[in-house]
This record gives sequence, C-alpha cells and structure tokens, in this order.
Amino acid sequence: MADVADLRLGVNIDHVATLRNARGGQRPGPVRAAQLAMAAGAVGITAHLREDRRHIRDDDIARLKADVAAPLNLEMAATDEMLGIALKTKPHAACLVPERRAERTTEGGLDAAGQVSRLRPLVGELTKAGVRVSLFIAAEAAQINAPAAIGPPCIEIHTGAWCEAVAAGHDGDAEWRRIVEATRLAHRLGLEVHAGHGLDFATAERIAGIADIVELNIGHFLIGQAVLFGLTDTIQAMRAAMDRGRAKAPS
Repeated sequence: MADVADLRLGVNIDHVATLRNARGGQRPGPVRAAQLAMAAGAVGITAHLREDRRHIRDDDIARLKADVAAPLNLEMAATDEMLGIALKTKPHAACLVPERRAERTTEGGLDAAGQVSRLRPLVGELTKAGVRVSLFIAAEAAQINAPAAIGPPCIEIHTGAWCEAVAAGHDGDAEWRRIVEATRLAHRLGLEVHAGHGLDFATAERIAGIADIVELNIGHFLIGQAVLFGLTDTIQAMRAAMDRGRAKAPS
C-alpha cells in the first residue's frame, strides 16, 4: 500500500480573510488560522492575492511569510504586478491561476497551452528566485503537455468539474477518468502532480487513492466547516479522510 505520509495537505486560508473583510478590522486573522491549520495536520498554507484584493491583502502575505513556520504557496495571476510581489516576497511556491475580476471563484484551469510565450519567462524568473512553480490547469492532454515548453516542475489539476458533478448527485465518472488519465500523463512527463478545487471529505478521500498525486490544496470547504465545527477538528477530519484514501492506493 502507498505510504499515507506521501500525500501533503495544503490549506487555503483565503476565506478567513473573506470573513474578516465582511466587517473590517483584524478578526478572524489569516495568520492565526494558518498557525492552527499547521498544528492540526496541514503541511503548507495557500493564499490567493487577487488583483482586487477581495480577501487576502498584501499585508497578509507579508505576515504569513514572516510569522508562520510553514511553506507558503502564493496563488497568483500571471501578471507583472503579481510577479513583482512574488519576487519580493519569495514564497516557497507560486501557483499560476487564471483570474477574472467578475468571477466568484476560479472558474477553470489556466490556458497554459495557449500562453506558452507569456508564461515561459515568468516561470523562469520565479524559478531563478528559488520559487517552486505550479500551473493550475484542467485535466486535458493539451494542458498537461504544455509545461514541457514552459518549465514548471509541478501542476495542479483543477478538480472542480468532478466535485460539482458529485455534489449534484451524478456519478462524475467521465470527469474522474479525465483526472486519472491526466495524472498518469503528467507523471510520465516527470511532473509533480497536485490537485484541488471543490474537494470535500468524500472527494478528498477518493482522490487520495491516486498514488501519483502528492498534494491536495483545499480551502473553501474547510473554512465553511470550521465555522460550524472548529478549524482544528475540521482539518484533522480531512487529514483522516485523506489517509483512509491513501491507504487504498496501489503501492
């Protein structure tokens, strides 16, 4: 069986900041949430600094980097502004994501295949600065093949379509097969494979059974559950679900 320790949990704390910003002030604090998440079993913290700063703010990124003893994964659009912030902050990792001002959440994967010339130098600058880069992309062969021309060592597969199908009461088999096939292709190409978007306890447990996926990044569901049940208990329950799934993965 696969070792449960080889599947990392990254916790996205964006929506702690959403709650704070709804009223203003300093509470609840993303930094404290990150510290609790790490104590409960996360191994990294993700934060998305959006162009409109709707949740995470620049000072949050600075304090997360300074005050949290954990790898920081900065989700960012592929823009000159965000590149400058990443080069100044030097997070452990940067995940390049698509971004539209009008969207409620990230609606799909980055079109890496269609932006090779734009992404290659940006990825190069981040890599030169010692930042581990991943691309948040759909489970499609064209997108999985694109990193070979761009240069990042990692990808994160967008699991939203599958999670939405499952949540709607469908079997989601077609979307599941796309994820499995995309993971196999990425592994053959030598890419480190992460996954995220829309995952809950049940879907995280199932996707943990794909041995070639080494990291799950989960946010909105965990923060929503934490409002009702507490952040520590919620993250420990997620870690347990991932471990159950991982134990079923082929070695």
